[in-house]
Amino acid sequence: MEIMTNATAGTMESSDVYVEIAPGSGTVEIALESVVKQQFGEAIRAAVLDVLNQQQITSAKVHIVDRGALECVLRARVETAVKRGKGRA
Repeated sequence: MEIMTNATAGTMESSDVYVEIAPGSGTVEIALESVVKQQFGEAIRAAVLDVLNQQQITSAKVHIVDRGALECVLRARVETAVKRGKGRA
Protein backbone atom coordinates (compact mmCIF):
# COMPACT_ATOMS: atom_id res chain seq x y z
CA MET A 1 0.00 0.00 0.00
CA GLU A 2 1.09 3.51 -0.63
CA ILE A 3 0.77 6.81 1.16
CA MET A 4 -1.54 8.94 -0.96
CA THR A 5 -1.34 12.30 0.83
CA ASN A 6 0.66 14.14 3.49
CA ALA A 7 -0.55 13.41 7.01
CA THR A 8 0.44 14.10 10.61
CA ALA A 9 -0.21 12.74 14.09
CA GLY A 10 0.87 13.75 17.57
CA THR A 11 2.01 16.95 19.22
CA MET A 12 5.22 18.72 20.15
CA GLU A 13 4.43 18.40 23.86
CA SER A 14 6.84 16.78 26.29
CA SER A 15 6.56 12.95 26.35
CA ASP A 16 4.86 12.91 22.93
CA VAL A 17 6.02 12.53 19.35
CA TYR A 18 5.03 14.41 16.20
CA VAL A 19 4.93 12.31 13.04
CA GLU A 20 4.71 13.62 9.48
CA ILE A 21 4.31 11.17 6.60
CA ALA A 22 4.33 11.89 2.88
CA PRO A 23 4.33 9.90 -0.35
CA GLY A 24 7.76 8.46 -1.08
CA SER A 25 9.78 7.75 -4.17
CA GLY A 26 10.05 3.96 -3.94
CA THR A 27 11.79 3.67 -0.58
CA VAL A 28 11.17 4.44 3.07
CA GLU A 29 13.08 7.50 4.28
CA ILE A 30 13.09 8.35 7.97
CA ALA A 31 14.27 11.71 9.33
CA LEU A 32 14.56 11.69 13.11
CA GLU A 33 14.84 14.53 15.60
CA SER A 34 14.87 13.41 19.22
CA VAL A 35 16.01 14.58 22.61
CA VAL A 36 17.16 10.97 23.21
CA LYS A 37 18.57 10.24 19.75
CA GLN A 38 21.99 9.24 21.10
CA GLN A 39 20.53 6.58 23.39
CA PHE A 40 17.42 5.41 21.53
CA GLY A 41 17.70 6.55 17.91
CA GLU A 42 18.09 3.04 16.50
CA ALA A 43 15.23 1.67 18.64
CA ILE A 44 12.97 4.52 17.47
CA ARG A 45 13.83 3.82 13.82
CA ALA A 46 13.24 0.08 14.33
CA ALA A 47 9.80 0.71 15.87
CA VAL A 48 8.82 3.06 13.01
CA LEU A 49 9.95 0.51 10.40
CA ASP A 50 8.07 -2.25 12.22
CA VAL A 51 4.81 -0.29 12.10
CA LEU A 52 5.35 0.58 8.43
CA ASN A 53 6.00 -3.09 7.64
CA GLN A 54 2.85 -4.13 9.51
CA GLN A 55 0.88 -1.59 7.48
CA GLN A 56 2.58 -2.82 4.26
CA ILE A 57 4.09 0.57 3.48
CA THR A 58 7.08 0.28 1.12
CA SER A 59 7.37 3.89 -0.03
CA ALA A 60 7.12 6.90 2.28
CA LYS A 61 8.95 9.89 3.69
CA VAL A 62 8.62 9.98 7.47
CA HIS A 63 9.71 12.84 9.72
CA ILE A 64 9.74 12.11 13.45
CA VAL A 65 10.10 14.80 16.11
CA ASP A 66 10.36 12.91 19.40
CA ARG A 67 10.04 14.59 22.77
CA GLY A 68 10.68 11.52 24.91
CA ALA A 69 7.60 9.47 23.98
CA LEU A 70 7.17 5.89 25.11
CA GLU A 71 7.39 3.26 22.37
CA CYS A 72 3.65 2.53 22.53
CA VAL A 73 2.92 6.22 21.90
CA LEU A 74 5.39 6.31 19.00
CA ARG A 75 3.78 3.25 17.40
CA ALA A 76 0.28 4.67 17.82
CA ARG A 77 1.26 8.01 16.27
CA VAL A 78 2.95 6.35 13.29
CA GLU A 79 -0.04 4.05 12.73
CA THR A 80 -2.43 7.02 12.86
CA ALA A 81 -0.33 9.04 10.42
CA VAL A 82 -0.21 6.06 8.04
CA LYS A 83 -3.97 5.60 8.15
CA ARG A 84 -4.50 9.30 7.52
CA GLY A 85 -1.96 9.22 4.70
CA LYS A 86 -3.84 6.34 3.08
CA GLY A 87 -7.02 8.39 3.37
CA ARG A 88 -8.60 5.97 5.85
CA ALA A 89 -8.79 7.93 9.09
